[in-house]
Amino acid sequence: MKDQYFGDVSDYRKYGLLRALIDGSRLRLGVCWLRTADDGGRDGESRRYLQQGERWRHYDPELYDRLCRLLDLRVPRTVLHAESWALLPGARYHHRLLGDDASARWSYFAEAWPALRDANVLFLDPDNGIEVRSVPYGTRRSAKYLYWREVDEAYGRGHSLVMYQHFRRTEREAFVKDLAYGLQQRLAGARVQPVQTANAVYLIVVRPEHAGPLQKACDLVRHRWNGQFR
Repeated sequence: MKDQYFGDVSDYRKYGLLRALIDGSRLRLGVCWLRTADDGGRDGESRRYLQQGERWRHYDPELYDRLCRLLDLRVPRTVLHAESWALLPGARYHHRLLGDDASARWSYFAEAWPALRDANVLFLDPDNGIEVRSVPYGTRRSAKYLYWREVDEAYGRGHSLVMYQHFRRTEREAFVKDLAYGLQQRLAGARVQPVQTANAVYLIVVRPEHAGPLQKACDLVRHRWNGQFR
């Protein structure tokens, strides 16, 4: 996650999804941003929706109104607002910047696990998603990815997971199906519920002890955000 993305239309959906999961399940949320340095690109400029309240506000009026603070150009774009603006009620956060270096990455997660230990559900928000073969752990651009060893660790610590995954240049349905199957085979007892938007998929990995509350929460997502997720 980069600060430059904060508050774009994809972010509105993302926070809306997480808020519905909190509201519907009453489980505690922990947020591990996997926050990376801004790159000066134009990604994250899709904020026109903040001037189209008649179309967008009804999905989550409270969230929409808080994000409208970004219409004031003096307000900086930073994921730190998620906490200071209480976008995710009761959530705990790990804000530290993540770099490519392997030892620094190990240190990053060594801080994250105890900071987020009380969360039932852990949100992991890499720039791109789960690791690819072309970018090994600890190499250039590795900060953009979440590695399988970290997925294993998070699930093994008792967290259900929500993971951001950008679509790759492949057939989407097969891509999502393969990812979900791989997660279920890898993580004992896990049930995987993919939730898709136009540009990305959120992989909800449900531990058996959280199955009932998270099923109710997914029902709320479908009701509250009808047409924006599938």
